[in-house]
Amino acid sequence: MAFILELSITSNQKYIMNYIVAITREFDINSDIVMEDEKIVCAFDSKHERLQECLDSLAQRLPASLFLKSSSHSENEITPKKLAKLDIKYPLNLALCPTCQKELFDVSSRRYYYPFISCSCCGGNYSFLNKYPYKRENTSWKFIRPCDECEKEVESVGLRESHVLNSCHNCAVPVRLVNKTTERYANDAGSFRTMFEVAAKALVDKKKLLMKTTFGYRLFYTVQNKNHHSILMMINASKITDYLALITEEFNALLSIERPIMHVTLKSEELKNIWGANTAYVKYPDDGFTILLGTELQKLGIDFIAYEDVDENCDADILMDYDLEINSQQDMRFFLNKDIQFIAEGERISFPSHNLRAKNLVSITEEYAGIPQGDAMFFDKMEHLDSVEVMGANVLEGDNERYHEKQKYFSIDEGSFMSVVAEHDLFGKKCVGAYFDEEPSFLYYDGRNVLRIVPPKHFDSSNILDEISSLREGSDRLIENLKKKLPEIYKKLELLQTRENVKLFEAVAIILGLDEENMKGVSVEAMKFVGKGGIQIDTHVKDNRFDHAAFLASIISYQLAGVSSVILAYSIFESFGDYFYEILSELKGKTKATEIILCGTHFANQSLFSRMQRNLKMTPPYMNKNYPIGKESAVVGGVYI
Repeated sequence: MAFILELSITSNQKYIMNYIVAITREFDINSDIVMEDEKIVCAFDSKHERLQECLDSLAQRLPASLFLKSSSHSENEITPKKLAKLDIKYPLNLALCPTCQKELFDVSSRRYYYPFISCSCCGGNYSFLNKYPYKRENTSWKFIRPCDECEKEVESVGLRESHVLNSCHNCAVPVRLVNKTTERYANDAGSFRTMFEVAAKALVDKKKLLMKTTFGYRLFYTVQNKNHHSILMMINASKITDYLALITEEFNALLSIERPIMHVTLKSEELKNIWGANTAYVKYPDDGFTILLGTELQKLGIDFIAYEDVDENCDADILMDYDLEINSQQDMRFFLNKDIQFIAEGERISFPSHNLRAKNLVSITEEYAGIPQGDAMFFDKMEHLDSVEVMGANVLEGDNERYHEKQKYFSIDEGSFMSVVAEHDLFGKKCVGAYFDEEPSFLYYDGRNVLRIVPPKHFDSSNILDEISSLREGSDRLIENLKKKLPEIYKKLELLQTRENVKLFEAVAIILGLDEENMKGVSVEAMKFVGKGGIQIDTHVKDNRFDHAAFLASIISYQLAGVSSVILAYSIFESFGDYFYEILSELKGKTKATEIILCGTHFANQSLFSRMQRNLKMTPPYMNKNYPIGKESAVVGGVYI
């Protein structure tokens, strides 16, 4: 007989499955563990004397995941005959699992206060990869030989079985802490503990700390020094809900093994005043470096700190560094409400990946490539991949490199759109959709090919004031009033006309009078709105394209009328929601399409997406599952152009 445990999971990555395999191997329990059709199905030998102990261990140690949804159990008559095997072909950048976190603070462990701690199924392992196959000699750790105890672990069953980067204090890389006058090194438990104590005290003393974590360089500082790029790191799990107004799903997501960045509402008036906003992008410590720093800060009475992702040249008062090359990934930003969740942007967790139907070609974007590997496609940074023999290459437009004699180009919106088609296996079905990243575009898939029905219209700021003045009769007075009543805004718009590659939402933020002059600034302002509905902003089209001048003129009119920036920011996204719905409905009717697709990072806006959900209630849109909804997914869709 077999005991069957079935877990519903929405990710194609296998780290949760491998974690289960590793634990069952610890208990020497025969099992069949497979992952298919968005399920992890585990069949255990029900007669094994340690089965209940193993299941209890799984319940305590299995990491929480954004993608785990539910579980069920049953019985089967077919008894497994052998141990399940790990399936680790490539590393990922994950937070620490519960077992590694526990060991990090176990004084009897070889990894007590060891910031590089990780296992086969967790940690910042991808950062150290140089090339495939995934072996120690192909990583930054190639010159560091593991000690006898670490080698023994790698050859034994459990979470560090086959762990390419296994190490401990006995075979570690020294870490140095440097300021303008002193330099100290850490290479054992005592010196590491002292180093993180010193770093935490420096932060409390208003110093800036540049730390090379296993995920890349991060600059830490007190929240009073925040800027537009700052992320709020909550370091005391027991007090998170004292400061943040979270639904249960948001709380669980912050502490999941994926450790995403999330845009959430602040609850504490004290924190609102310090942060200067009602919302913040928030994260919880993920790797050994940030967890240990957070632990020492808690001892000093600190519950949160600010940080930003930077490079090694960033100026700081104190530096924590080590001599290993790393390749950082952009962190995952996650969108979540009560009805839906998706990856808004980022690389971590999504890449590398091995899934979807293979095709005999390569897809290439700015940094990433997709190559056929067996019956599926493998997606990773080009620098990690070897050349392959294929029938052709699909390349993101703007790339002048010649990769193949049969090479064709695709746009970033086409690639992202087709990634949704591929992920949901919509091949052969008629689909219409919208892509929104600064500029809206509309696309149609006829079951075989994707077409840009309404391409994005580049925002040209070079003559924007004159364009607004000549919109219609009386528009010139609008600009005259702007110059007279809001001279600072007028001067900034004048300056925009002298610059190249200005983005539409930079102009929007300027008109609203925001400090952060970009899409993020407008989004944060919109999140302050607590009313029931906004006002209509002009989002009409001209010559079948989005009319930038009319859109900005509408916002200026309301601004001059004294409408608050909060209402205006919210109304902009509400109006965009109606605009997308109207165009998509019209296209759906004309093309007889059966499916609607949404992609592009700007849809990860609570105000806009709520409007889209309401408008598309009867025909819920398809969106990416395993990949970000933005430009990062273009390499995936590029395979199927």
